[in-house]
Amino acid sequence: MARVGFVIAFALSLLVLGALVTFGFTAFIRTVIDHQVALRVGGQSFGWWSRPPVEPIIRIFVYNVTNADEFLNNGTKPILDELGPYVYVQTWEKVNIKENPNGTISYNQKRVYIFNEDLSGGLEDDVVIVPNIPMLSATSQSKHAARFLRLAMASIMDILKIKPFVEVSVGQLLWGYEDPLLKLAKDVVPKEQKLPYEEFGLMYGKNSTSRDTVTVFTGVDNINQYGIIDKYNGRTHQTHWLSEQCNRLNGTDGSIFPPRITKNSTLNVYEKDLCRLLPLTFEKEVTVRGGVKGYRFTPSPDVFASVEKNPNNMCYCPAGPPCAPHGLFNVSLCQYDSPILLSFPHFYMADQSLRTAVEGISPPEKDKHQLFIDVQPEMGTALRARARIQINLAVSQVVDIKQVANFPDIVFPILWFEEGIDTLPDEILDLMKLATTVPPRAKFILTIALFGLGGFLFVVAVICLVRKSHRQSTLHLEGSNYLATASVDQAKKKAKMDNGMSSKSN
Repeated sequence: MARVGFVIAFALSLLVLGALVTFGFTAFIRTVIDHQVALRVGGQSFGWWSRPPVEPIIRIFVYNVTNADEFLNNGTKPILDELGPYVYVQTWEKVNIKENPNGTISYNQKRVYIFNEDLSGGLEDDVVIVPNIPMLSATSQSKHAARFLRLAMASIMDILKIKPFVEVSVGQLLWGYEDPLLKLAKDVVPKEQKLPYEEFGLMYGKNSTSRDTVTVFTGVDNINQYGIIDKYNGRTHQTHWLSEQCNRLNGTDGSIFPPRITKNSTLNVYEKDLCRLLPLTFEKEVTVRGGVKGYRFTPSPDVFASVEKNPNNMCYCPAGPPCAPHGLFNVSLCQYDSPILLSFPHFYMADQSLRTAVEGISPPEKDKHQLFIDVQPEMGTALRARARIQINLAVSQVVDIKQVANFPDIVFPILWFEEGIDTLPDEILDLMKLATTVPPRAKFILTIALFGLGGFLFVVAVICLVRKSHRQSTLHLEGSNYLATASVDQAKKKAKMDNGMSSKSN
């Protein structure tokens, strides 16, 4: 009996354990994953975060203007020849790392770009003709200034022989060349209004350690804040836009996100050159190398929409109507008032009149020009990414400045780039696959095993109890019958003895 009781107790224990596995195993595994994912100095994830074991690649395509003189003199459409890609392999590292007492960590981003000739479609020495961005920025800004200032600017440009188009190498366009207007500004502009650079280049100063100090949440105290920016250069919000919502900085850098992403999640990515959060929404499920499954997130079609099509974008138009055309985003406020408009490459998801205003740009293709990030939803890690952005210059006609008197109002494409990673190292992918596929299988196997074994032992024990109870009942009945038979025999024997005694008396 004691043995059966032990078996029943053991079986019930297995069933209770099975219930705990069914309802608590996932939470336990998530707790373990959260602990491993959070940024703890000395931890494995911290090492991957501070010095990513990947080599991001940036591919740059430059729009070379092939008919600059005809465009200026005859008013013909500019004809562009897309050159490239010019490929740079990068290394990323976070330096000057400092832990803060409020569950955040601060750092500066260091990036090194190395030109890869083998992967490129040209050389850094390739000469291109592109719009003179410093000059055209200055003339566009002077459009509403006093007329005598515009005439003075025209005279200065005449003396310095500054023209609307410049002939430079690709390397100079990207990393910097001496510009006479910037050199002049350095000497005459008040110190508080000076630009923070002495040369002009679309990527000037990026091949170094950034001066920007970024503070992010480690996720140790709250995993739901993992990787989210707390402050950027000490500020929790931008100051450019018209609402608190549009000035928010609480996104990530695009490499990590809080865990347990769903298809209804919105991923916010902050990039300084964009001056805002870029919201990404779920598009589809994907599978990357190694069989790791992920979710693809992309910008919604209305992210750069005109205010007529998306009134929520009005907060990004502080100067008031007219605002940026559909598919363009005006970043002039955070680019020293230079009339830079960003779009997706080949004006993807933009008004196609922008593309047809020039010749030489093929129609956009989703596979080639869409920005996306593939993330592992349970861990929040980027598996693959393509940040694709086109840089455009909004040029305004200014009749008082003869150098640009024939330059029409136009959005002039300068270049576009594709930056990202193709895959993570096998070590990380294997770990992700292990962390995301083994626990569900282990849960299933444990649940079946515990419920199966517990149920089997319980049933066996109950059967044993029933059989034992039945045997005892049978023995009791047999015992009762034996006593009854013995009593009858005793009575018969006594009656017989009595009859014998009576016979002798007679």
